Amino acid sequence: MGELMGKPKTGSLHRRWLLNTVGVVCALGLICVFAVTTAFAAYYYSNLQSDMYRRAEETTYYFEDHLNRNYNEYYRSCITYAQTFQDRNTIELQFIDAQGGLVVSSCGNWAGGSPNTPEIAEAFSTRGIRPYVGKDPVTGERIIAMSSPMIYTNGEVIGVLRYVTSTRIMDLQILQVAGLSVGAFLVVLAVMLFSSNYYIRSILVPVAQITEKAKMIASGSYGTKIQTRYDDEIGELAQTINEMSAKIAQNERMQADFISSLSHELRTPLTAINGWSETLLFDDRLDEQTRRGMNIIHRETRRLTEMVVELLDFTRIQDGRFTLNVELTDIRGEFEDTVYMYGSRLAQDGIRLEYLDNDDDIPMIPCDPKRMRQVFLNILDNAAKHGGEGKRIEAAMTLEDGELVVRIRDHGPGIPEDEIPLVKKKFYKGSSKARGTGIGLAVCDEIVQLHGGTLDLENAPGGGTLVTVRLPVSE
Repeated sequence: MGELMGKPKTGSLHRRWLLNTVGVVCALGLICVFAVTTAFAAYYYSNLQSDMYRRAEETTYYFEDHLNRNYNEYYRSCITYAQTFQDRNTIELQFIDAQGGLVVSSCGNWAGGSPNTPEIAEAFSTRGIRPYVGKDPVTGERIIAMSSPMIYTNGEVIGVLRYVTSTRIMDLQILQVAGLSVGAFLVVLAVMLFSSNYYIRSILVPVAQITEKAKMIASGSYGTKIQTRYDDEIGELAQTINEMSAKIAQNERMQADFISSLSHELRTPLTAINGWSETLLFDDRLDEQTRRGMNIIHRETRRLTEMVVELLDFTRIQDGRFTLNVELTDIRGEFEDTVYMYGSRLAQDGIRLEYLDNDDDIPMIPCDPKRMRQVFLNILDNAAKHGGEGKRIEAAMTLEDGELVVRIRDHGPGIPEDEIPLVKKKFYKGSSKARGTGIGLAVCDEIVQLHGGTLDLENAPGGGTLVTVRLPVSE
């Protein structure tokens, strides 16, 4: 596939693709991370609670024999058991009396003071093993506790044995699991972004190339071919556009050939009609009504001849046969002659053409005088047809910043703003009711561009249309 000029424009489609994909994957990834972390946390906490419940239950059964003896022997057994508790490094064993005071702890008699978590009172009241998960009211540390009532032979609850452990290590393990889950998610996201970006570029690069060529076709480069190596929907799209471009080019050639042939065929009879109408008008024997009719024939024949010339110029531009005969020209003289000649014609229709003379030293420039006179006449004719209601047209030529500037302004209704970008397009007439082919300005624009200049139209301040032609001035 041919390379695009510069970096291909992927546009908002690329951003939308990535944003939508990343959004969905991020949402799913966060849900998975949350689910995995929650599952591990539930698993760890559940196992630890089960282990502590089992310990509390077994220790309670162990002390049932001592509860059948006197209190002193019972308390001595509690102290001995706490002091010999083997898992004191990870779990603390406490014995609490009926008043809630700490009797003994595997970490020392006064380790942390008397506990007051709610499961202790629940164990006294419900006479069953009760759990607690939360913060220690004294230290603020997260703990898991399991309290089991010690019931004397007479049915009295004389104390509670309590297992308690910090969840810090377990919480760190859960954080590690969460971190690993996030890391795995980021790796998956990076791989997905890389593969998605590669995939979307494999689509958008050929689409950008097709778009570039389609713009060239839309701008008039009919027959342009799109080279593609893909045998899929993108290749099918490119092939369809190629076929469309070829058919448009063929139709354009047929249209240009038809217009050229028709124009040539029309020139011969029009020349004869125009010549005979001029000859007959010199006959003094014509009555007034016949002379008026011959004037109409002569004027309309001349208008048709101008249209045929425009059509011929247009076909030459289309097929590349339009050329210039450049010579060093007194452009001011050509412009003034055109203005004065056309001014007398406009005066018959009650339109005043004002030439705004100035003292600028306009040099001679290399140009095609015949074609530039055609440009001036066409612009003046448009001003008369579309802005004649203002009954006044102004024309001026100045030298500005090394450029020759010609301005022609009418005082008519102006051009609708939405039509200004279109008025120089071929066959475009817009909302104007004036007669014409709609190609005069297109031909003028092409002529000015071939001279290296520009032709611009805009609505003038205060009303009317202003046409500005800028031509370079050679040193």
